[in-house]
Amino acid sequence: MTSAIEEDTPSVGPSTLRRLVAAWPKRATIRTDLANVTNPGAYDAELLDYPASLLPFGEHPSYLAAEPEQRRLVNTLAWLSWNERVIAAEEHVANPTFTMLAHGVFPGLTSFEAKEAVQQSHVDEVWHTYMHMLAMQRTREARGLAREPDTYDHPVTNRRLYALEAQASEKWERDLLYLLWTAVGEISINKFLDLVAGDDAIQPMHALIARLHARDEAAHGPVLYELMKEVFVHLNKEQRALITRTLPEAILAFGAEDYALWLEILTFAGFGDARQIVEDSRVLPGADLLVTDFAPIKRLVEDLEIADQVAFDFATNQATG
Repeated sequence: MTSAIEEDTPSVGPSTLRRLVAAWPKRATIRTDLANVTNPGAYDAELLDYPASLLPFGEHPSYLAAEPEQRRLVNTLAWLSWNERVIAAEEHVANPTFTMLAHGVFPGLTSFEAKEAVQQSHVDEVWHTYMHMLAMQRTREARGLAREPDTYDHPVTNRRLYALEAQASEKWERDLLYLLWTAVGEISINKFLDLVAGDDAIQPMHALIARLHARDEAAHGPVLYELMKEVFVHLNKEQRALITRTLPEAILAFGAEDYALWLEILTFAGFGDARQIVEDSRVLPGADLLVTDFAPIKRLVEDLEIADQVAFDFATNQATG
């Protein structure tokens, strides 16, 4: 990918990035909430681990007819897999992208503000993985889980990226796909975290982990927003076309409900009709998306002046191409 640019290229959203960088020492959860994460309060075995409202099959007759212990296991596995989805996005998509951003793979990012914001965000992302790992281990120990599915660490968002990556013949295409997936994820992730952060019927520590993560991401979203704006204007026609063409897929991949995952979990938990439960659930209206609010991405599309080129209806969350 061509990245040579003139020394006097305007810096990336300097006022926005400068403000976010200056706030990091007081805002970053790794600096302010380490003790809350590593020394959590008591675990209440009577509380759910994961919001029941987020189970797409939560009202299915077969699920409701199951023994409470069986449903409790599904709920706990749902919480663990939710964390795995977050970690997979950080470890396998965001972190490699931040490394590329830091090393000049993408054009236009020459200002110190941009480089500092990238490094701070990268530090946060590694901390988030550790934070979620601790939360998962605490749950495993508290619930006495000796065994769980071993394949749910490759969630739907990542699988869809890997499928496109496998089709890309050029390195610059693969790099831009990772940048796009990271941008959509970082700009939208608070919509995903808020699904858990605001639930007062689950373990308080689980909601706290989501809230702390969301606080950092409230800064990362604007960072990636600014970086995408600056990178995009430096891309050539072919590179821009890849962004506009695959943006709908990135949006839907980020928001997707993961029915392959639910099939694994229900099967593991001993539901003989797991496949039927999944098939019945996925045909319900709106059942294809877990996250449905992509307003920040819509604003980015408008700022990039590509709304007429992106085949996506933000009113219905449907690809139109």
